[in-house]
Amino acid sequence: MGSVLAGVLQLLALIAALALVHAPAGNYMAKVYSSHRHLRAERWIYRAIGADPDTGMRWPAYLRGVLAFSLAGVLFLYLLQRLQGVLPGSLGFSSVNPAQSFNTAVSFVTNTNWQSYYGEQTMGHVVQTAGLAVQNFVSAAVGMAVAVALVRGFARSRTGELGNFWTDLVRGTLRVLVPAAVLGALVLVACGVIQNFSGIHEVGQFTGGTQQWNGGAVASQEAIKELGTNGGGYFNANSAHPFENPTPFTNLFEIFLILVIPFSLTRTFGLMVGSVRQGYAILAAMATIWLGFTALMMWAEFSHHGPALQAAGGAMEGKEVRFGVGGSALFAVSTTLTSTGAVDSFHSSFTGLGGGIAMLGMMLGEIAPGGTGSGLYGMLIMAVIAVFLAGLMVGRTPEYLGKKIGAREMKLAACYILVTPALVLVLTAASMALPTPPHSMLNPGAHGFSEVLYAFTSAANNNGSAFAGLNADTDWFNTTTGLAMLLGRFLPMVFVLALAGSLAAQRPVPAGAGTLRTEKPLFAGLLVGAILIITGLTYFPALALGPLAEGLA
Repeated sequence: MGSVLAGVLQLLALIAALALVHAPAGNYMAKVYSSHRHLRAERWIYRAIGADPDTGMRWPAYLRGVLAFSLAGVLFLYLLQRLQGVLPGSLGFSSVNPAQSFNTAVSFVTNTNWQSYYGEQTMGHVVQTAGLAVQNFVSAAVGMAVAVALVRGFARSRTGELGNFWTDLVRGTLRVLVPAAVLGALVLVACGVIQNFSGIHEVGQFTGGTQQWNGGAVASQEAIKELGTNGGGYFNANSAHPFENPTPFTNLFEIFLILVIPFSLTRTFGLMVGSVRQGYAILAAMATIWLGFTALMMWAEFSHHGPALQAAGGAMEGKEVRFGVGGSALFAVSTTLTSTGAVDSFHSSFTGLGGGIAMLGMMLGEIAPGGTGSGLYGMLIMAVIAVFLAGLMVGRTPEYLGKKIGAREMKLAACYILVTPALVLVLTAASMALPTPPHSMLNPGAHGFSEVLYAFTSAANNNGSAFAGLNADTDWFNTTTGLAMLLGRFLPMVFVLALAGSLAAQRPVPAGAGTLRTEKPLFAGLLVGAILIITGLTYFPALALGPLAEGLA
């Protein structure tokens, strides 16, 4: 079987699996977030934290819950790393230094999972399981809660209440993420991913001595790492490591875990607003972009010149032989179009255009299908902007799902789409202008610039993947990427929740003869076009200096 055919067959199998679970998963999540019943375990948690699960929250109260919970998570994870040297199960590792502790704590709480350290040489079992793995669950649940709050803003009328953050957080964790992660971990263990608490031991005999490896609860962390679109690897090589991703089947299964919740949330959205067809329109826009980027990435990586590349069947530098070009390209697109950040190959070794495609996927705002929760609310913000543009073209007040999109709503949507590009471009420019940060670049010229641009694009978009050629473990990059992750995660949430509150307070507007039908293919096409044009105008100069210059050289 040729490598191109193998890649296409993997893509078709993935699409079939996602289509099979789309409706059941979407229906289940709609029931979870719409139910008025509380499980016994959930009631125990509410009592422990002193929360009333039946009290509705307006958007400022909902936002305070998000920020307070996330701040507590940052402080706890920071202290856990700083105290690692005196904790049991530390495998003899010392405490993590302050700058890296701050960066890692922010990284995992913001669902970014940017790692400027070697996982198997820095973090012991307690920090990995009680710290990092726990944040993999709850940070994803926070994103889902904010998305559901925005959906309620569209669905409700003449009320400022968006639900209860603590209820949404606990339900998303206990009813959605935990059971799905358990099933995912069982599949991964059955397929060869390790799951233990062994210490460091020496294996094999190599030139100059033996090699040391440590075990860990890898399968359980791997499952939620992908399912929650987190991306932080137990080992430095991430999903390219055979302990995390041993076979082509586990590679495809991990891609499925990355995509299943973001794609299925579109059906949840349709059910909660009372129109499944609206969910299908959002799904169509997400799927169109994802398929287009997958096709472009495979073309860029399979289009090879010279006998060496022809013999390998594609650009194999930096890719695992067991996955091939097709599996690596599919993983790269899926991880950069979501906020996952997991990698099964080194994006720095992709072709110039291939690396640019991965970078552009993050620059879109990771909305196709995007992160767990964040992808849906990001796409709905873009839908609001697309409706506004359509209203300008026909001279009507824009409406979406029966809600008028006025000046306040557009200001909030505009602020949302401006925050992340501002962080990326300003911090990249500062890093290139100052004398010290460029010393972290492994390569000169366009590729070196791409390393820095990719780092801040990944951090500000809460992705977490890296170009693998940048030494980010410096005070400058630990601090600036930490700030980019914090601001890139929580400032957009402020605008999303404020928009949700504004929409929920409105009276529904009945559809008229001039109302744009947002469940039609025409709107899905308009939405895709608006996303690509806005991103292109924002980032084209930076892309021209980096991946485009390298790809066209």
